[in-house]
Amino acid sequence: MTASSLPALAPELRPALDTAASLFDRLRAASRDEPGVTRASYGPAERAAHALLAEAARAAGLRVAVDAIGTLRMTLPGRDPALPAVVIGSHLDSVPHGGNFDGAAGVVMGLAAAAHRARRGLKSARDLLILGIRAEEMCWFPAHYLGSRALFGLLPPEAPDTLRRGDTGSTLAEHMAAEGFDPAPIRAGRALLDPRRVACFIEPHIEQGPALVAQGLPAAIVTGIRGSRRYPAVTVTGEHAHAGAVPRAQRRDAALAGVALIAALDRRWAELEASGADLVCTAGILSTDPSVHATTKIPGHFRFSLDIRSEDAALLGAVDALAAQRGGGAGGGARRALRLRRRHPCRARADGCRPAGGAAPRGRARRHSARPHGLRRRA
Repeated sequence: MTASSLPALAPELRPALDTAASLFDRLRAASRDEPGVTRASYGPAERAAHALLAEAARAAGLRVAVDAIGTLRMTLPGRDPALPAVVIGSHLDSVPHGGNFDGAAGVVMGLAAAAHRARRGLKSARDLLILGIRAEEMCWFPAHYLGSRALFGLLPPEAPDTLRRGDTGSTLAEHMAAEGFDPAPIRAGRALLDPRRVACFIEPHIEQGPALVAQGLPAAIVTGIRGSRRYPAVTVTGEHAHAGAVPRAQRRDAALAGVALIAALDRRWAELEASGADLVCTAGILSTDPSVHATTKIPGHFRFSLDIRSEDAALLGAVDALAAQRGGGAGGGARRALRLRRRHPCRARADGCRPAGGAAPRGRARRHSARPHGLRRRA
């Protein structure tokens, strides 16, 4: 990111934007993994990202601390430390070959804002707390929002010893220990941040979609958070057989049954979308068993992931039930007697933003001659 690519701003804001641009460049360099970046949860590149932000926070005069599970806390003190803090932040891990701004933008923006206020000697009544949260991306450990749930004592106590990182096979506890952190607060269900100490939480985030670019808008205000039903490992079990010898009526084709379920969900999604409902469905991983599959073999095993999201909790439950119902009859008719299993489900509640939470940023947007635009936030 270069200075020439940045928008025109008031001169006093230029140092803050330069700080952000420099941090993004350094984050990319520390975790480059073409065609993007890779910062695995509780791994070396995530560690490097946290170290970069901590160094910049200290240089800006902020108080820097790291808690037992690795959450980075950067604080610009306010006039009254007894008041709950204004909190800004996000995660610093990424998906494999992911985007440099995903998650990191929320931490960098918060730090740049705090550094700007410190530079100009601006002091609010409340502390401004910037959080760099660990382990948000569930592609590493099979649990969603792992770092933020651990921060508030909401992870199951067995999580450190039962969750294993997909690429290493090591447990969460083992990875935490390797990075110098302690899983004991998770096992004890102990919160490391009291929600009563949070006046409000702001998570700036890139859109990760095309809507704002298509409309020529630089920013939007989130109106709702989609709930989700995520199944990292849906398996269909049929029967391996010879591709040239078994008639259609006698086949127990696991791949065909799995694809039929995905297609049925897509058809239902199209119907609901046409009626104005909010829904997105994704099958992100599809595979047969590489140890036994072959061009000339009917697949007896098929695995896929399923991610269903909606702001409407009732609709989310209904589509999830439809997937289970369709799965229960996997193959159907001639392709009977197939088994479908949905393992390691992850569920997140849909929620809307409170009216007051949207009113304040909308007012500020209008004062700065920007047209406020509502946008749904992915969960």
